[in-house]
Amino acid sequence: MTGYGKATCELPNKKINIEIKSLNSKQLDLNTRLPGVYREKDIEIRNIIGNSLVRGKVDVSIYVEAGSAEKNTKINAEVVKDYYAQLKTISTELGIDNSSELLRIAMTMPDTTKTEAATFDEDEWNLIADSLHVAIADIMEFRKREGEALELDIRNRITTISSLLEQVTEFEVERIERIKTRIHEHLEEIAQKNNIDENRFEQELIYYLEKLDVTEEKVRLSNHLVYFIETIENEDNNGKKLGFITQEIGREINTLGSKANDVNLQKIVI
Repeated sequence: MTGYGKATCELPNKKINIEIKSLNSKQLDLNTRLPGVYREKDIEIRNIIGNSLVRGKVDVSIYVEAGSAEKNTKINAEVVKDYYAQLKTISTELGIDNSSELLRIAMTMPDTTKTEAATFDEDEWNLIADSLHVAIADIMEFRKREGEALELDIRNRITTISSLLEQVTEFEVERIERIKTRIHEHLEEIAQKNNIDENRFEQELIYYLEKLDVTEEKVRLSNHLVYFIETIENEDNNGKKLGFITQEIGREINTLGSKANDVNLQKIVI
């Protein structure tokens, strides 16, 4: 099911944004986008998501907001002091008094700054994990609302099919009589030219009408509709079962239409 969840984790020196997006899928297809410092927690993140979201193509993004660098740049004070002292000595020997420029020149020399990758902090991660659960709860609520809307629509459709199935019974008796009359009229035309065995005619008529009988399809369809509603009301994850029942409902309706041989029943099937 589709859904979206978001949470923000405010840390002392940075802000972490967490986004979870999901699209429809028959099973859980999880993709994560993580900063390098949190990559070692990828499996844990997948386990947390998998315990809550059973199905869907899910994208999980954790990123540090702009301005909160993942790497820290520091001045290498000892190196700068050494450069400055050397420049000061040279400046004195040459009789140049321009001390204010020496520091600027020293800072342009190699290795005056150093960049350190941010280190993993377990306490920091615990706060992020709490925010991850908040984002999961957000997307679960989103999916729940969508599911409730879909359930209402599906229930209405099942009710419509049940109502139409009741109409089949109303036309069925008339349908059989019309078919018998039509067959008899055709055979009477033939009888004028050939002698017909009445017993054989009755046998053939019964066989033909049995082929057109839709009682079995009606019973099966009715049972499938009841079973579908019962399955929806079960709290377990029954998506595959509902899909199978839906196929069976469609199969019985299709068979009903092919055996109808009556315009009123075919209209109901359509």
